[in-house]
Amino acid sequence: MQDEITKLQTTLAFQEHTISELNEALLSQQKQIDLLRLELRLLQERLADLEAGGELKARSAAEERPPHY
Repeated sequence: MQDEITKLQTTLAFQEHTISELNEALLSQQKQIDLLRLELRLLQERLADLEAGGELKARSAAEERPPHY
C-alpha cells in the first residue's frame, strides 16, 4: 500500500511540474502574440496613412529601377 501511495505522489509531482512548464510556455506565447498584434496594427495604420497621403504611389514610382538596369 505504501508503494502505491509513493508512486501516486511521484506521478502527481511530475504532473504538477509539467503543468507549470506548460503554463510558462503559454504565457510566453501569449506575450509574443500580443506584441505581434501590436506591431501588425501599427503597420496597418502606417500603411493606411501612406495610402491616404498618396506617398506610397509616389515613393514606389521614384524607387523603381530605370529600364536600362
